[in-house]
Amino acid sequence: MMAECEPDRLPSFTGYGLDDPARPLLISIPHSGRVYPPGLLARSRVSSSILQRLEDRYVDLLAKAAIDAGFPCIVAHRPRAWIDLNRSEREVDAAMIEGLNAHEVDPPNAKVRGGLGLVPRWLGTAGELWTGRLDRSELDRRIAEDHRPYHRRIADVLRAMRSRFGCALLLDLHSMPSLRYPAGAAPRIVVGDRFGRSASSCLTSLLVEQARQEGWEAALNHPYAGGYVLERHGNPAGHIQALQLEVDRGLYLDALAREPVAEAVNGMAEWLLRAVATLELELTEHSWPNAAE
Repeated sequence: MMAECEPDRLPSFTGYGLDDPARPLLISIPHSGRVYPPGLLARSRVSSSILQRLEDRYVDLLAKAAIDAGFPCIVAHRPRAWIDLNRSEREVDAAMIEGLNAHEVDPPNAKVRGGLGLVPRWLGTAGELWTGRLDRSELDRRIAEDHRPYHRRIADVLRAMRSRFGCALLLDLHSMPSLRYPAGAAPRIVVGDRFGRSASSCLTSLLVEQARQEGWEAALNHPYAGGYVLERHGNPAGHIQALQLEVDRGLYLDALAREPVAEAVNGMAEWLLRAVATLELELTEHSWPNAAE
């Protein structure tokens, strides 16, 4: 059985401009955490480089220009191997948790069956990630200390934005491996709105168009439609919109998709700033249906 892992010394997340949001758009970055507690690595069957494949590697760097411009942002520090903030508390593989009964969690969905539940279990050809089962108390601790505070903070900020501006928009920022399509150009940007359930089509289309104006192939909802962050926080009828943005890592990392390329990062950060500013303008100065179409 896997013994309890100590958390790293960083706070669970860092917030920028959250206490008194000056703009109605919040950037969420749940998967860029890259500080691995020694105890977590000690209990891994695989190398740290394999665990790093779970990261949206360095995607937080792309938000710097937007943060500097006053857009609120929340950045998680715990690695995805520790806990996946884009999964619900009940998206758990019960077989990997000592002391957890299957009836306490949801029936396994495709993500959980694929090894990518609240705590990832296995990854592609790397296989099983851990040397033993995780104790129930450790799972509960990660949920209480990392998962719930992150989502509570998002909800509080979005409510404050809606109270101040009459509306709010959450942009959940991720990165993706370079896609390969057998025919036609593969998208380098994917926008998700849970097939119209989490945001107005006006905002979704605008973000897709912002990418295409840069000359990038962009797609909507395929292959990434958005996960738990959008499901939990998107409420178009309640004037809270939520979009997911996936960025090809090849647009800002080196050829091995390991390290950031400064010039490319800066260029992508400036593009993201233009994109969120355009979304903000649409959100505050134009009218569109409250309910997603």
